[in-house]
Amino acid sequence: MSRFTVAIAGFGWWGRNLARRVSESRGMRIAGIVEPEEANHGAIREMGLTPFTELPQVTGLDEVDAVILATPNPLHEEQIVHCARAGKHVFCEKPLGLTAASARRSVAACRAAGVQLGLGHMRRFEPAMQTLAAVIAAGEMGTIMHAEAMFSHDLLIGVPAGDWRTTKAVSPAAGMTAMGIHLTDLFIAFFGRVETVQAMTASRSLGWETGDVVTAQLRFEAGMTASLAAILHTPLFIRMHVFGTERWIQILNDAHPDDPKGKAHLQGAATGRPRTETVLDWVDTVSLNLDAFMRAATGEAPYPITPEEMIHNIEVLEAITISAAEGRTVAIAELSGRAPAAAGSP
Repeated sequence: MSRFTVAIAGFGWWGRNLARRVSESRGMRIAGIVEPEEANHGAIREMGLTPFTELPQVTGLDEVDAVILATPNPLHEEQIVHCARAGKHVFCEKPLGLTAASARRSVAACRAAGVQLGLGHMRRFEPAMQTLAAVIAAGEMGTIMHAEAMFSHDLLIGVPAGDWRTTKAVSPAAGMTAMGIHLTDLFIAFFGRVETVQAMTASRSLGWETGDVVTAQLRFEAGMTASLAAILHTPLFIRMHVFGTERWIQILNDAHPDDPKGKAHLQGAATGRPRTETVLDWVDTVSLNLDAFMRAATGEAPYPITPEEMIHNIEVLEAITISAAEGRTVAIAELSGRAPAAAGSP
């Protein structure tokens, strides 16, 4: 059977990571890399790959089954719509869009064309997170009371001044589009839809227009609350902690999810019992996500992130952006046109 053929758009830091993953895949092959900066074409050729300068050059190739987008945030909608109309499946690095309306248009274009949409939320594929999700779904934690999460590091502090990652228009709410959006995706997977958001940002050291600290408080339609934080200039710290009436579970990552040396510490406690800890080895969640996308595109298995969850995560992102800018609580219903459910409903 022929391998699943993809083109990759974007050859920055993450685009190179994706190109390496696909090159090492037994099920996928790369037809070429779309990179407008011709100065990067030499590095593409060094990988044994063919460079292109414009997206239509690869979407016009019959051999291409899908396009992987690793491009700046504001380009995602236009590029997804273009790929869908060309009949190509699309895997988009997060965020799907910067507004709920944009996310809905991207999802609608893929539905209309009958192509699969995938997203770069690789943290759903971490074994520790999947264990936590299963425990929550089984009701083993009792009533979920609250959750706390942080995803912070200093990997981007060398980004040059004026880069798109530093601006409010392209990367709003400080670290939300780089890190925090992974946390809201996990919260949605665990607890369902968010009802209200309160958020704030701060600029402490980097001087970026978007800020370098974001915090948010969430209330879910099912009744539980959650808090998250993302800091763009601090030693790496990654944590997910869910509190239930019967037990709590905490996950601590000792390295970035893309670092093969990293391990995850799955800790838990129940009243009157000793605390437990299981240490889990690193797995390549980026490749697992790409493989899940390929299997969904070829009809082998459903993609684990639903279109409704994809859109809702951008509703939450937009609500956090608005809340931080305007200093007020934002109801998701303002962005979705959907009446909130009664507390405690699924």
